[in-house]
Amino acid sequence: MPKIVDHEKRRKQIAEATWRVILNEGIEGATVRNIAKEANISLGALRHYFATQDELLVYAMNLVKEQATERIKKIVVQDSPPKEIILNVLLELLPVNEETKAEMEVWFAFIGHVRHKQGILKLHDDGVYEGIKVLVENMVEYGLLKDGLDKEMETERLYSLIDGLALHAILEPGRLNKEKITRVLTYHLESIWV
Repeated sequence: MPKIVDHEKRRKQIAEATWRVILNEGIEGATVRNIAKEANISLGALRHYFATQDELLVYAMNLVKEQATERIKKIVVQDSPPKEIILNVLLELLPVNEETKAEMEVWFAFIGHVRHKQGILKLHDDGVYEGIKVLVENMVEYGLLKDGLDKEMETERLYSLIDGLALHAILEPGRLNKEKITRVLTYHLESIWV
């Protein structure tokens, strides 16, 4: 009897192997040969699932985005005060635990790699800016945002803060741990909230 293979599960396993290679060897080490070895499959099997390295990288990065989105969906349906929900959603976008640290390291490596590859870059949309825009709209809707603040500018400022905290937490993890990230983020939110 032929072996039944869950193709989507296999694609995810290959993507996770890609993340591990990037974490251990950097994006330059994420060759199809190294990824196949890490996934414990042949090059031919890897090519069966992903025709090109770029296709694999885009899939792997989209999987990072999907995982973060799923965690955020679980937060927004909780019966918690809006301020707590907003803070917890923003913390999901930051490297505050082992899972999000690994995702963020892989994400930054990917962004640096595709910066000059227009074909891949067109496929890349992390959704963070749009998500923060929705959060700022929610702040307005719940009456949390101070009067007179410019929603567009507050969206840009919060987006920049998230990106900056994420980058510096990866570069200086001893200085920017979860507690300090939470304090900085809370400090900023309290400066714009009623």
